[in-house]
Amino acid sequence: MRKLAVLILFVATTLLASIKSSEAQPLKSPGQINWMTIQEAAAAFNNEPRKIFVDVYTGWCGWCKKMDATTFKDADVADYINNNFYAIKLNAEMKDSIIFNQTLYKYNPEFKAHELAVSWLNQKMTYPSYVFLNEQWQVLSPVPGYQKKEALLPILQYFGDNIYLNKSWVDYSKEL
Repeated sequence: MRKLAVLILFVATTLLASIKSSEAQPLKSPGQINWMTIQEAAAAFNNEPRKIFVDVYTGWCGWCKKMDATTFKDADVADYINNNFYAIKLNAEMKDSIIFNQTLYKYNPEFKAHELAVSWLNQKMTYPSYVFLNEQWQVLSPVPGYQKKEALLPILQYFGDNIYLNKSWVDYSKEL
């Protein structure tokens, strides 16, 4: 009887821990981008290397909010990003320090922006902007400005499908 009670307690504890774990990490429904921090993307990258899509935004940026409410809510955009990239949101004005590629990045008052955002955007601080990183976490290209679904999907495909390796954006965009 005592063994049965211990077994029931073990099963109940394991089940409860499993439920709490799933509550802490809610599953994204189809059509929602699985946004990550840089640390979460790095951990996922260790299991399965992918390119990185970075949304560089600010809290006051109206076009950033519109991207979140429209383009990033589109099922085609969200599914393409989730299937081909790790998606990171980077607040360009955050004050927290970040260690990336063994380098410490922090807020830069001169730019009124985080040094990592300044670096990835080549000092062109336009919001929203998107940065594409390859599987070695090297910048492929920043892309500035609000994008509707029809404009963003070909850009995502250009980098996500490795078209950029064999064709310039100008030549690729002529085919669209």
